[in-house]
Amino acid sequence: MSEQHDQQADPVFDQEQKHLSALYAKLLQMREDIAADLESNHAGARQDLLDMSEEVRLDFGGADETIETLAAIETLNAVIDAYNQYHDFNVEKLRRVILLLMQPYFAKVRLQMRPGRPARDVYIGAAGMTDEHSIPLVVDWRSPVAETYYNQEMGETSYEVDGKKRTVNLELRRQFDIVRDQLNMYFDTTVAIEDSLLLGALKRHHSEKLQAITATIQREQNTIVRHEDVPVLLVNGIAGSGKTSVLLQRIAFLLYRERKTLNPDQVYLFTPNNVFERYIDTVLPSMGEANPQVFTWRDFVEAQGAGNRDAGEKTDPAQLGLIERAVEGLAIEADDVREIRVDDTVLLKASQVEGAVRKFERFGAGSRFCALVKDELHDRLNRRFAQMAKDEELQEEVLGFDVDEQVQWFGETVSPENEDACADLARRYVEQRYASAHDRIDDLSWLRFDRIGMRLLGQPALSATEWLYLRLCITGAGDKAARYVMVDEVQDYTVAQLMVLARHFSRAHFLLLGDEHQAIFEGTATFAQMREVFETTHGQVEECRLLTSYRSSPEITAMFTSLLEPDEQLRLTSVHRGGVAPVVREFSADDVNGYVSELRRIAEEAHGEEGLTAIVAESDPRCGWLSKQLGDRVEVLGKDSDLPREGVVLLPLRVAKGLEFDHVVIPDAQAEVYPDTPLARRRMYTAISRAMHRVTVLSQGAMTSLLA
Repeated sequence: MSEQHDQQADPVFDQEQKHLSALYAKLLQMREDIAADLESNHAGARQDLLDMSEEVRLDFGGADETIETLAAIETLNAVIDAYNQYHDFNVEKLRRVILLLMQPYFAKVRLQMRPGRPARDVYIGAAGMTDEHSIPLVVDWRSPVAETYYNQEMGETSYEVDGKKRTVNLELRRQFDIVRDQLNMYFDTTVAIEDSLLLGALKRHHSEKLQAITATIQREQNTIVRHEDVPVLLVNGIAGSGKTSVLLQRIAFLLYRERKTLNPDQVYLFTPNNVFERYIDTVLPSMGEANPQVFTWRDFVEAQGAGNRDAGEKTDPAQLGLIERAVEGLAIEADDVREIRVDDTVLLKASQVEGAVRKFERFGAGSRFCALVKDELHDRLNRRFAQMAKDEELQEEVLGFDVDEQVQWFGETVSPENEDACADLARRYVEQRYASAHDRIDDLSWLRFDRIGMRLLGQPALSATEWLYLRLCITGAGDKAARYVMVDEVQDYTVAQLMVLARHFSRAHFLLLGDEHQAIFEGTATFAQMREVFETTHGQVEECRLLTSYRSSPEITAMFTSLLEPDEQLRLTSVHRGGVAPVVREFSADDVNGYVSELRRIAEEAHGEEGLTAIVAESDPRCGWLSKQLGDRVEVLGKDSDLPREGVVLLPLRVAKGLEFDHVVIPDAQAEVYPDTPLARRRMYTAISRAMHRVTVLSQGAMTSLLA
């Protein structure tokens, strides 16, 4: 159970406010001390380095003198490194202090660490902080001991440190509503369903940005956030179960747990669209972590050089299997390679590229073959540069450079004293001017993948999915540096797309999150197919379920879960208190004026209400028609739009996926748009489940039988 406490004659409240005030004052003092230390350290470092550099005498006249000079330089470098480390340490600490000044902590647990010993209080916040004696003032929510808060097990509970289980006794689990140095109220909570901070947060209205759920992570969510590191973790969660929030908390947890070895640029996050990408872009920074590399499928395709092709949503996975088998005996033909050029200058002819290919074709297509050919082409290109630098006309061109051109190409003004110096400048100029040719060798621009693929498959063009998979099969390459790949809304990906991702990121661990009931596109992968794909490439796949809705009211949850099988409905729950019953209204197909008038009335009323109302059309054409009817009463959301805090937006269902709104209007619930088919059922489920507090369903014609 949970008990709320506020300021009224409560000695515990007074005691907690006193503790908060003292800690806040200490954080303020830390901020001032670190800022002053950084300023004085910067000035001191500057003077010390000036003094030391003046003492270093460069003397390479003999062996002893050289050793002394090198030792002096090494000492100076060590001092510089020490100053840099000290600076970085202080900057990182200042970042955590500033983060905590917004909310020093959100919870406290009282733990008896050993029988017979007095219990101690542990305050939990968005970041960890210790005092001058290294005693914890606040522990990071990702630290092992904080797991006792998320376990929500009063009495005997446990957490792991360095793989070892520690059993403790949880005597108190207290939650706080704090803003800066002001304690608004606290809750003593013992079971998850009575999580008062969570219920308070759920009453709030939509925000234009997704908010971190650090203080309100529930037990089933915490299982995923702190899950052991496995090759593939597949999460199937109902609408509103916090999948995206859990994914971001998982990234933050991994960055904390592996902070010495994991960089944010080694983590890839795949999102459904650019609107959604901007919706989540402040969550990790609010927890003091940098965002990972974020891609949509289209972004990824373009980044790999396949952007001008069909994205491949309809590619048959059997085609990829055919490619893989065909590449095993692939013979590169003369027309499969192209010349290497920069602008209008041919640097290596196609025949020269073919010569390099023939030199190593005995190894067959694969990573070794590509590496050997690339090395050979780099050597041939360097020889070509050397030859070009001897050209008298080119040397004359270099000698004719004005001052600006000299600085542009050489970084300084030059005046060659002899022919060798002139040739050297010409070589430097050629190497810089045509440096991109080396990049084209590395990115395999000399191989005509389209021609190879069309020949192997016997078809006139390749999709982006086929092109990417062919390149992976021929080169054996992919992203070897990626450590983690997170795929949100994974039910929107096809088997072929997942095969590409699994092979491209063959060394990375995957977190795949989705809802099988929100698969709103034809031909996407089932969860069983996802498991099969990743078992083939990564071996182990573990699955978790999220069965509680934290987004929608019980009335809305009941409405969208009514579209599921009866046995599954029984397993799904909402934690909200009762709300507003959905409104379902049918207009005759002939009553266009009445239908449009009602939509306009809803839109106009919504402008005067708190929160964001979304009119979610089933398709883009339908969205376009509604836009003409509603005019400036609505803001039409496109792929590059930002989500507003309030007002009325009009968007197609494909863009609404993953987002949430205070009020959702489904304007086209007629039977012809949402027939009684599995796909239409999933689309209706997805549309309804975007709503937090209210749903209005309208039909222009007979209402869909899905809502009967």
